[in-house]
Amino acid sequence: MCVVTAVAYSTGLTILVAFASAAITLAQYAVVHPAPRVELPKVIDGNTAAVWADGELHIFHSTGVPVRSKGPDQFHLANTEGVDFDSAEHKPVWFEAVWRDADGTLFLWYHNEPGGVCQGSNLTLPRIGAAISYDNGKTVKDLGIVLESGDSADCDAKNRFFAGGHGDFSVIPDREHGFFYFFFTNYGGALQEQGIATARMPFADRWQPGGTVKKYFHGAWEEPGRGGRMTPIYPAAAPWQDAGTDSHWGPSIHWNSFLEQYVILMNHACCEPGWPQVGVYASFNADLANPAGWTVPWRILEIGDIAHKPGYYPQVLGLEPDGTDTAAGRVARLYVHGTSEHEIVFLKETPSITPTDPCDPSSGQSCPESIRIPPKQ
Repeated sequence: MCVVTAVAYSTGLTILVAFASAAITLAQYAVVHPAPRVELPKVIDGNTAAVWADGELHIFHSTGVPVRSKGPDQFHLANTEGVDFDSAEHKPVWFEAVWRDADGTLFLWYHNEPGGVCQGSNLTLPRIGAAISYDNGKTVKDLGIVLESGDSADCDAKNRFFAGGHGDFSVIPDREHGFFYFFFTNYGGALQEQGIATARMPFADRWQPGGTVKKYFHGAWEEPGRGGRMTPIYPAAAPWQDAGTDSHWGPSIHWNSFLEQYVILMNHACCEPGWPQVGVYASFNADLANPAGWTVPWRILEIGDIAHKPGYYPQVLGLEPDGTDTAAGRVARLYVHGTSEHEIVFLKETPSITPTDPCDPSSGQSCPESIRIPPKQ
């Protein structure tokens, strides 16, 4: 089966949904089709950070205890070993993003879930920290927490995992190396601030990141990373405190050199207990500094087309010599929960097509009122 999915620029969305049966031309789209199965080493429980060093691809993956695997390419990864992380305070830990400097220094960012948040409960308040390595990730030094919620824990939350907090994220620098941009999930506080949000840190502050990350809120990058407010780029439709939340989460971002666009892949939990996955969604933007420029998330893979469940943590690994989770081209491998059974092909221009799923609430998508398919008369 070949799944064809289109993603339109926001300027075309009104036309797109006003006449759901009309043939239209969209700005860009992705074709997802089956490919031979590839499995990353060990168990995956989050974004898998990837970086090239000394002629080998290194990936960082975790279920709370981080490990590193390496090999000549994504299809031949082995040599899995534990990562020696020097922090006793910020464990368990998941390394979900990495950047390699020109001198070989690795900058890593992690998701941390502290214990003891809610008495008699396993609920936690995830937070995001920074770290550094001088030996390709064999040993890692903690640089401290850089993103943290300012909201109190909601120990009555019904989502089974989080009483709020920030986590399940990815990081990428802009093309000019002016800033690192964070895309993370906010799991608590007021509903209007829940969902996928963004923050940034000056590239020059990567060596000493404490206090330098600023969240995006109401059109400005001025709110502190620890405790500040935020305006989500993909707001939740139902709160994470509820058993049946309705929200995108777990963004994985890459720069697509073919499209010359940034692409986010993400999960969508809706609308029953246990975070049931609706499918894999994609969104595009040419300018990280313009959070309003992200296109409406569009489903590229339905949960029925993902053989391994629960089907979380979608991401690419590029096929180019420098391909990683943050760098890909026209064709990439699409991984879900550490397993790839599909290639994703990005195209700049589409033929005229009749969209079958622009934004239909009955399909499980979270549809803002302004872009819903009008009901049949």
